[in-house]
Amino acid sequence: MSTHQIKLIVGLGNPGPEYEKTRHNVGAWLVDQIAHQSNENLKPEAKFFGAIAKTNHFSSPLFLLKPGTYMNESGKSITAVANFYKIPVESILIAHDELDFEPGTIRLKNKGGHGGHNGLRSTISHLHTNDFLRLRIGIGHPGNKDKVTPYVLSRPNIHDTQRITTSIDDGISIIELLVNGKIEQACHQLHSDN
Repeated sequence: MSTHQIKLIVGLGNPGPEYEKTRHNVGAWLVDQIAHQSNENLKPEAKFFGAIAKTNHFSSPLFLLKPGTYMNESGKSITAVANFYKIPVESILIAHDELDFEPGTIRLKNKGGHGGHNGLRSTISHLHTNDFLRLRIGIGHPGNKDKVTPYVLSRPNIHDTQRITTSIDDGISIIELLVNGKIEQACHQLHSDN
């Protein structure tokens, strides 16, 4: 597994208040929470097609990004930031919603396909590689593939919201390790807790 230090954390989601609290935006929830804990504000930047912040809250400087595009164009924003700050693909962590995991489960994964996730599909397409780290935040599955779109675009109930929020806290607890390039240690800690 990669030993690269994470320099950019991207929270995938759709822009606008109507999507803010939906399951599809849980990656963005994570980035918002890191910004909040770091006392940083994500500022919209036209050249990055999204909102960005830089924090020194962890042991090394870290960029936080929420693409301002819709999910299927996320890669445009991520590529703009990576190119501007010369951040290698291996130093990017993408936080996203994961249908295959129940709410409360969170997992690190290196490389891999997009699994039908439009945000990951766009990211792989724009970066021309899948060699980045993902933080997969479980949101559960509606049980029927025809119901996936309305499901991910709806808000989780209070019980699921609490479980997702707790898993996001677990994810944030390993950021220091990721920033220091201790990917395997971070995996071990996260996966033994969950």
